[in-house]
Amino acid sequence: MKFQKVYSLEEIANIINCEYVGDKNFPVTGMNEIHVVESGDIVFVDHPKYYDKALNSAATIVLINKSVACPDGKALLISDDPFRDFNKLTNYFKPFQFSNVSIATSASIGENTVIQPNTFIGNHVVIGKNCLIHSNVSIYDYTVIGDNVIIHAGTILGADAFYYKKRPEGYDQLLSGGRVVIHDNVGIGALCTIDKGVTGDTTIGEGTKIDNQVHVGHDTVIGKKCLIASQTGIAGCVIIEDEVTIWGQVGTTSGITIGAKAVILGQTGVTKSVEGGKSYFGTPIEESREKLKQLANIKKIPEILNKLK
Repeated sequence: MKFQKVYSLEEIANIINCEYVGDKNFPVTGMNEIHVVESGDIVFVDHPKYYDKALNSAATIVLINKSVACPDGKALLISDDPFRDFNKLTNYFKPFQFSNVSIATSASIGENTVIQPNTFIGNHVVIGKNCLIHSNVSIYDYTVIGDNVIIHAGTILGADAFYYKKRPEGYDQLLSGGRVVIHDNVGIGALCTIDKGVTGDTTIGEGTKIDNQVHVGHDTVIGKKCLIASQTGIAGCVIIEDEVTIWGQVGTTSGITIGAKAVILGQTGVTKSVEGGKSYFGTPIEESREKLKQLANIKKIPEILNKLK
């Protein structure tokens, strides 16, 4: 998430009422998660296991729960609860905006785009030309949709990320201030759910086609001309490169990459990153040819046991 202006380190510290280490005028231009931070961004860390990763990341401002040596060219925000204060910043810069109309007045809709009845379009949504949005679709605030996009009934774009911190009293949600970005010529089936990024974008690339009842988690990036079949569940922070085919009832773990032109056969559990240009099957995932050989050999076990007897 990029801020609309450059803030000083002191201004940010005042928003969350915490101490800081560094020049009070140190520039702060945004906030983001560790995997997508850039210079000028705030990143938060609240566990010693990840201190080095955060301190050595591209982020130049680290919101941290311990006073540590500050790396050259960076600044620290010292908080007793970085998770809580990251939420405070999200709520400050991207607060929830109430709407009492079906199509927000701040939404922009291109010419020849058709919006069917009972669809909700939130604040600051941008929809391109020649789109068809079927009935009962919900498009949350700040979603961006390109030209020639078709979205079928009941689909939801921009719900919160499934991201929680366990505390003694229960689960504390990390607020979502990101967006969903749908590029040109995308088709999205009925009853799909695409979560917005925590601070960045969940992105569907140009020409990708998504079947009914598919879930896409927060901050996932899907490339161009992919095919994703029904009942697939894609976790958060996944990278799916161009022209990947994913068949029905596939599930993925978070933070992995599926290489370009890979084919994931139905009911596969994608438990790790996989190279492009190959076909995969099974849980845990393996190249499909090898997995099918294993299954064929398993069928021979009763015969082998009878011979041993």
